[in-house]
Amino acid sequence: MIFSYCVCQQSRCIISAIRMRFTQQSALSLLVLVMTLSAPGAVGQTLLPPAAGQSWPSAAASDPTPPNPPSRPSEPSSGISPPPHLLFDFKESDIKFSLAALMNTLRDSRHEGWVLAAYPDPKTSRPLIGAGFGLDVAATEHFQPDPLNPYGFIEPSSAQLWQAAGLDALRLQAILDQYDRDLKKWKQKNYRRKIRTHQLQPQITTDEATSLLRISAIQAITNARAYCRNFGQLTAAQQMALSQLVYQMGVNLQEFTEFLTAINDNYPDSTHLQAVQDEYWKEVQRTLIQSQWARRYTSRAVTVIAMFNPGYAENPKAAEREVQAKLRPPAHHRKKQHSAPA
Repeated sequence: MIFSYCVCQQSRCIISAIRMRFTQQSALSLLVLVMTLSAPGAVGQTLLPPAAGQSWPSAAASDPTPPNPPSRPSEPSSGISPPPHLLFDFKESDIKFSLAALMNTLRDSRHEGWVLAAYPDPKTSRPLIGAGFGLDVAATEHFQPDPLNPYGFIEPSSAQLWQAAGLDALRLQAILDQYDRDLKKWKQKNYRRKIRTHQLQPQITTDEATSLLRISAIQAITNARAYCRNFGQLTAAQQMALSQLVYQMGVNLQEFTEFLTAINDNYPDSTHLQAVQDEYWKEVQRTLIQSQWARRYTSRAVTVIAMFNPGYAENPKAAEREVQAKLRPPAHHRKKQHSAPA
């Protein structure tokens, strides 16, 4: 009896020690993760030349197999959005286009624009800054619905991306508070006029806006890979076009079911006849050409859709003219005129 009691007590002590060690290791791991996310220098920055002034944002052939296959995520995809620290694992060698080229395109006035102060989204009036960086976006659980795609989506909050870019969290809240006061005082129409006439005082520097653009562009590329299971086989122009779509639409791109089905199913590899490959990409383009997005953002859509043409690199202008000829203008509904009473 005494022997059994001693063995029982000894077992309990061993279990308690194991639990305490596990708890300490878990706490240490969590602390390291938090320090990684909040470290000002956590993201390597490739700064672009400063843009001249500010611009009002618009309501906005390569080897089919890369020599070095892109590295898989360091954590297995469970269908749920992985944490934002995985953005630090981005390697430009995993894509066929230049990250700097994507950033320069996004900050162009024909795409997102470039404003160094908070301004309202033309459609939703929510606050943006820099090249369309959303200032009040909440973190989102974005499940991976494609069992054939091992890559997951990353949908962190604005605050997480803000800190990942090396900016102070208190400044973000101060900018949001000032934006709310200004929008209430000026309304959206006057806000837009102040942007066009460069009357807004900069709230962030060009380097800071570039850091925000860089981390957001990396997020878009990461999610573009999650949207397209054949992302690594796309041409440089096609990868960049899909990344632009993700940057502009965010999680709303999942509503483009016809486009996502077209780009993921029946992908033609190099063994298919050229005619089959051409027909495949024309179908992908058709799904975008017939969308409301293409009709609303015609200028931007023409460029993006044309980039899905496999021959875009040889003759970009010809590819754009082909899309322009098929793109229908947006429908304008006239208001009914009521006849005057007799």
